Amino acid sequence: SATNLNVYFSFFLRIPEDWKHVGRVDPTEKLELTFALKQQNVDLLEETLRRVSDPDSAQYGKQLTLEEVSSLVRPSELTQKVVRCWLQSHGITDCLTVHTRDFLQCTMTAEVAETLLPGSKFQRYTRDSQSVVRSSAPYSVHDDVHQHLDFVGGLHRLPPKGQQELSKASSNRRQKPGVHLGVTPAILRARYNLSTTDVGTAQNNSQAVAQFLEQYYSPADLAEFMSMFGRSFQHHSQVDRVVGTQGTGKAGMEASLDVEYIMSTGANISTWVFTNPGRHESQEPFLQWMVLLSNMSDLPWVHTISYGDDEDSLSTAYMMRINTEFMKAGVRGISLLFASGDSGAGCKHLGKGQNSFRPSFPASSPFVTTVGGTSFKNPYKVTYEVTDYISGGGFSNVFKMPDYQTSAVDAYLKTVAATLPPQSYYNTSGRAYPDMAALSDNYWVVINRVPVPWVSGTSASTPVVGGMLSLINDQRLLKGLPALGFLNPRLYKLKGQALFDVTEGCHLSCLDEKVQGKGFCAAPSWDPVTGWGTPNYPELLATLLAE
Repeated sequence: SATNLNVYFSFFLRIPEDWKHVGRVDPTEKLELTFALKQQNVDLLEETLRRVSDPDSAQYGKQLTLEEVSSLVRPSELTQKVVRCWLQSHGITDCLTVHTRDFLQCTMTAEVAETLLPGSKFQRYTRDSQSVVRSSAPYSVHDDVHQHLDFVGGLHRLPPKGQQELSKASSNRRQKPGVHLGVTPAILRARYNLSTTDVGTAQNNSQAVAQFLEQYYSPADLAEFMSMFGRSFQHHSQVDRVVGTQGTGKAGMEASLDVEYIMSTGANISTWVFTNPGRHESQEPFLQWMVLLSNMSDLPWVHTISYGDDEDSLSTAYMMRINTEFMKAGVRGISLLFASGDSGAGCKHLGKGQNSFRPSFPASSPFVTTVGGTSFKNPYKVTYEVTDYISGGGFSNVFKMPDYQTSAVDAYLKTVAATLPPQSYYNTSGRAYPDMAALSDNYWVVINRVPVPWVSGTSASTPVVGGMLSLINDQRLLKGLPALGFLNPRLYKLKGQALFDVTEGCHLSCLDEKVQGKGFCAAPSWDPVTGWGTPNYPELLATLLAE
């Protein structure tokens, strides 16, 4: 029958130069694809998130259970039926669903997948030791099915390179007595005013880091790190729960950094690691993590994630749906923290000598708390902080500016109007990020049993802030208060109170005649380089412990 095909998901796979095409996949090879079913009441979900996250609302802190989120957003019976019948008509029955019924993960052969999704052509690509299967062409979906789907995962997105920029400085910097060289847990606790008694004690508290880049942390490295750097405070030396499959290869720098530092600021708090499930080359690890969150009723309150992709490399349909997943986490009282990225304002070459800044997602999502980076003004002393030039920040080209931040961002744009980059480089009506920051420069990390200095990136600052929010949750839970949940509406109402304002330095951007490598610059109050600034822990605790 001549059913209309709708090239609704026509989104090309762009192959970065570091991926090598190996060839077509064998038709009998098994793939696992993720079908994101259209949800109900997304507007109501957003309104609920606003109410439970706004400290001035009567609903503040009245968070939902997974069961309640489920009954709110679960796809209609019609949507579930249409999608299932469509899959079954192609002989696809090996499917797993989730609690909220809005994701289906189905296993099928490449041949069946190509019939199901006309236009798709599955190919194998490799980078270093990583191998993935993706479709090199856009796919289409029958008219009567496409209105029931947001997207199909496992076709087009390639895992990005890790954000972790490893910089080794020359080894002739010798440590002087009484002078610090490099950031350690003791330095962080000194700078952010954490005392030795600022450690977790609540039974019902936990925190998590999520890894997506085939990276593994090593339990031996964590134990070694804590024995070297954790002596001055009570801490855990092991992760309590690993969700997913830990690889057995060498430990990854990013994974080690995340775990070692969330457990140093969020000291003595039960910690989980969500790690790359890597069961199928067709899986997208980040999407896999989002699916897991929809299926677990008992989750840590704080998740920190050092992962990002250029907004323009992702389809709007995909990002919109991921935003809904962030909202689902937020209404449950879960705080999601994302690294703002390590490319400053970023740069996209538009051709004919024209450039624009390049925002990163999920950093640009209005429904997560995005963490930028700073450096010490004097690298040899615990001094005040200035911008780390790599700190990701800017304005989304996809998501409009949320209400909670309009006055802060407007004030910034007015204050620094004379020195802003040209308007053509960014979208002043977009969601502006980051929301806050922490040190991101010159960390010590233990990896493969060796202490390594000079590790930098916002993947360091994010777990540091996450650990401090976990400590605040700890105190809230002991007082019988709900967890902080989605922090931004409350954070912006503080107007910088309880944070160290960062007012010096700019981050990097396009190397061209107009901007000459300079993006945005820090300024008093909020700015798109360091957000509201870095945490002054005791003050932040006191402020956020108030109902």
